[in-house]
Amino acid sequence: MTGLIEMLNVSSDTVSKLVATLVLLILFVLLRFLTCSLVKRKVSDPARFHHWRRVIVNTLTIIALVLVGRVWIRAFDSLATFLGLASAGLAVAMHDSIANIAGWVFILWRKPFKAGDRIQVGTIRGDVIDLRLFQFSVIEVGNWVDAEQSTGRIVHIPNSQILREPVSNYETGFQYIWHEIPVLITFESDWRKAKELLTGIASEKAEHLSEGAEAQIRRAAMRYLIFFKNLTPIVYTTVRDSGVLLTLRYIVKPRERRNSEQTIWEAILDAFAQHDDITLAYPTTRFYKAESNLPAEHCR
Repeated sequence: MTGLIEMLNVSSDTVSKLVATLVLLILFVLLRFLTCSLVKRKVSDPARFHHWRRVIVNTLTIIALVLVGRVWIRAFDSLATFLGLASAGLAVAMHDSIANIAGWVFILWRKPFKAGDRIQVGTIRGDVIDLRLFQFSVIEVGNWVDAEQSTGRIVHIPNSQILREPVSNYETGFQYIWHEIPVLITFESDWRKAKELLTGIASEKAEHLSEGAEAQIRRAAMRYLIFFKNLTPIVYTTVRDSGVLLTLRYIVKPRERRNSEQTIWEAILDAFAQHDDITLAYPTTRFYKAESNLPAEHCR
């Protein structure tokens, strides 16, 4: 061994460091193999296995670099410095996990939502069914299903998303939403009569849906700046290219939105069917032929 050191012209201290580095690298490879094998036996989902494998490899890599650096650089002799760098390495390697834990603490502390609430995080909407350390789960609503009814899929969302994406809560503070039903009629229709019919239908079918909303607004105003002066249904008039648009606006609980819309539309169809001077508009093409005042010989 001494002859080899002399032949390579390196100091015994350098050789010791090389041997220590080699041992650390071998231990790193063995530990990575063992931990990844253990996780593979415990986790059957490929996506979760990939996530934990990445965390393990990144963590062990940071630790190995710190230990090798401690071997070669004297500045690493300080235990405090070593622990500090090791902690920083762990924080980098487990950034996503730490962010998810921070999101979990935020959910418990600020309570932006709770189990049972209907929420929207980014583009995902659903009813919260589970809250965990790293993620929460929702039953998806909307997407390809109209009127925000359930799709039947369970979506797992990392807790860190609530720190990065806008979070909308349909129920906390004020458990009602405004809903609008656009009714487009032709220009030839008697729009005043149609508006009277819609106003009557709104009062009969939608006004009771806002019961309790005023009391909730008073309670919510103590915490949020929520002020609605008029909670009764109303019909707005607008002109569109294809006809006169009458928009029925009313307040309803989120989960009653589709049923209420069905009830109101059936009442509208029944009411309009009794009046020949009211017709629903739909995309059409009209041709206008102007009469010419020129003599016949000048017409082409």
